[in-house]
Amino acid sequence: MKLKGNMVIELVDGNTGEEERIEEGNMVTNAVNDILGLNPMGIFYAVAGEYDTHLLWNDKLLPICPNMVGGILLYSDPLEEDADNIYPSTVKLPVAYAGNDVNATANVARGSLNLTESRALEDGYKFVWEFTPSQGNGTIAAVALTSALGGKNAYGSMDSSATSFLQVMETKLEEQTKEELAELYSVVEVDFGNNLMYSLTFADQSVIVKKKRLPVFTVGLNDRLDDTTCTLLEETAIPCSTFKFQGSYTPYGDFLDGHDGYWYGFSNSGNSSGNATVYWVKIKKDGLSMEEGVWTLSNVCIRTLGSFKVDTYVERSSRGIIRDGYLYTPAYDNTGIYKINLGNVADVTLIPFGFTSAGKSQTGSGTCSNYLLMVNDLIIGWDFQVKPDDTVVQTAGGARFTNVATPLFQYKEFLFGWGGNYGSDYRMAYLAMPYLASINNLGSAVVKNTDKTMKITYTLTEEP
Repeated sequence: MKLKGNMVIELVDGNTGEEERIEEGNMVTNAVNDILGLNPMGIFYAVAGEYDTHLLWNDKLLPICPNMVGGILLYSDPLEEDADNIYPSTVKLPVAYAGNDVNATANVARGSLNLTESRALEDGYKFVWEFTPSQGNGTIAAVALTSALGGKNAYGSMDSSATSFLQVMETKLEEQTKEELAELYSVVEVDFGNNLMYSLTFADQSVIVKKKRLPVFTVGLNDRLDDTTCTLLEETAIPCSTFKFQGSYTPYGDFLDGHDGYWYGFSNSGNSSGNATVYWVKIKKDGLSMEEGVWTLSNVCIRTLGSFKVDTYVERSSRGIIRDGYLYTPAYDNTGIYKINLGNVADVTLIPFGFTSAGKSQTGSGTCSNYLLMVNDLIIGWDFQVKPDDTVVQTAGGARFTNVATPLFQYKEFLFGWGGNYGSDYRMAYLAMPYLASINNLGSAVVKNTDKTMKITYTLTEEP
């Protein structure tokens, strides 16, 4: 599908009556075609019959306008004009946005769709968004169409964070043994392009690395899409002399992808005072060489970084994320987040929140808990976000990814995870909704302030 867009921004100063009018064309990204044309891991197929939960496309994603394309994002800096630029760095989050409805909330970053002037055209759609003097203020250098949900709160606001992610599939896993489920729960990396997944566990004083074939885009003659045919390709036990999982009834420890050519393991008991003691291991993906040791983090107070247990059912908990060479984990009292340099343990920074977080898991109150997740380059907690420049943004709290035990594995707009609750086990898939469906850089930036109203008319049409 080839689309063409035209945008007009009208700013009117309520004191002087002065009007500014900017008209620009735009480029369309691959975001919509990705959703319509890709089906990684068969997420849009029912593979477990009555135990599958799938999104109903009509009214959620279709018609494309005003659903899959039904919102707008406004940025203070230009965006790279690339059809694959569907998620720019979150160093600069949108300064303003709007969905496909009227903003009835107190969120002043959000505008409203003019429901009278917006309408379907014979060959496309006409959107009209309006921002009152108190809404959408800031410098505007770029504008992008997005989904209706993505335009409601972008990556999350003090009004809501639930609209940022849309669950499209939940497949119940009933054929696997506990050991097979443990391999899914312990996944630390998915290589979508090569149809591979890697899981790491700790047993018998060794880190166990399993490389498995995962049907993503290539389905073999004997494959199923319910995770029962994830073929084991390689299994390696890496003996450890220092690293260990602490705890007895519940083993404390977690493995994370460093996104730097290494996997990392951490184990600690948690401490509300004094110094934190953390056992660590670093495993090179290419060749599986290993380093290990113990950190003593002076005056650092953190909870357990994670746990993993196979008993009556499989459990995993995680409180850590690695980004750009640093381990992030919340402070014990939930008033900030620690940033620990993986290459220099003396480099530890406490980033204050400026408030006390509720400290809850984003996956609900079940046997699996995930307190930190990363989408694109944004670290997301229950009621906060940490941008790549370590700026903290407070948001509304909420359980966005019920039952997910693993990290979120991202491929374009798609997010995947495994997990469960008290013996009910699932593979889940989501769409990250604040994607760029179009990119429109202004010739020169404009400033919207409390003296001005703003009206954006965006016409999107299909090209023959």
